[in-house]
Amino acid sequence: MLHIEDSSALTYADLEAVQDMLGYHFRDEVLLLLSLTHRSFTRFDPSHCPSNERLEFLGDSVLGLVISHQLFQDFPDTREGDLTKTKAKLVNEVALAYVAHKVGFPKHLRLSPEEDRAGGRRRPSIVSDAFESIIAAVYLDGGLDAARDVILRLIYTRRDEILNDTAQRNFKGELLELVQARDSQMPHYEVISEDGPDHQKIFHVRVMVLGCELGQGKGASKKEAEQKAAAVALSQMN
Repeated sequence: MLHIEDSSALTYADLEAVQDMLGYHFRDEVLLLLSLTHRSFTRFDPSHCPSNERLEFLGDSVLGLVISHQLFQDFPDTREGDLTKTKAKLVNEVALAYVAHKVGFPKHLRLSPEEDRAGGRRRPSIVSDAFESIIAAVYLDGGLDAARDVILRLIYTRRDEILNDTAQRNFKGELLELVQARDSQMPHYEVISEDGPDHQKIFHVRVMVLGCELGQGKGASKKEAEQKAAAVALSQMN
């Protein structure tokens, strides 16, 4: 059984601070403590307390349900495919980590010293997983209405800024849809050059449609360079 006294890395003040950030106060603070516990801490802490991984599993489903329901209500004339795309942008790792840092709770996560020194509090995967775990903890403590309130207030109200974040846009997908709508061939991406040492390469990519170059982009990975090339191509075509 996990007790608050086991929280060597957190104090009651920390838990109060997180609850104030959430706008929800727990009847069972053990659930909140568990949701803030990364698996690295469970290997470090001699009490062998559980991690938040099971809560993350539940929180993902609760988050998806609430966001889907709200989009369904707010956009009655929007097609299923577009609703799916919007939902994906609101519940993905980038969006959740962004909101979490806006709210401020990553500094209260329980990480091992090694993970903390390695920048775990800034790692989107760790932060977004913790956010889903917190949502699950609220759901278990206060029910679906309580979880819905937290999700809508912290995430859904930031819908516009999340959707307008260029890091969220799939430029390659948008370019593909645009050229297909114009009955053109699929975009073709070519690596023009690779510069730098193996551990720090910069890829230079161009995108072609019907043999014509529409844009170029550079990035630390082929995927990043292709996204930038597609963004340039979209700008040119529009």
